Amino acid sequence: MKITNRTTLERVLEIPNVEQILGKHKVPCLTCPMAKFEMASLKIGDICQMYGLDEKELLKELNKNEVKS
Repeated sequence: MKITNRTTLERVLEIPNVEQILGKHKVPCLTCPMAKFEMASLKIGDICQMYGLDEKELLKELNKNEVKS
């Protein structure tokens, strides 16, 4: 599966060991209690925009990890 800015956080979290990458990029949703209710609709691109994260770098690293999985 290729991860894009339209991929939901729920789908991304299905990838083994992905929490390390998300943590490295300071994705706050992992520790947010409300995110658990929104993971099926939270898209990576929206998260990056909301929190000023580098979407291009995050997607690059997530897809690189996906190839290894």
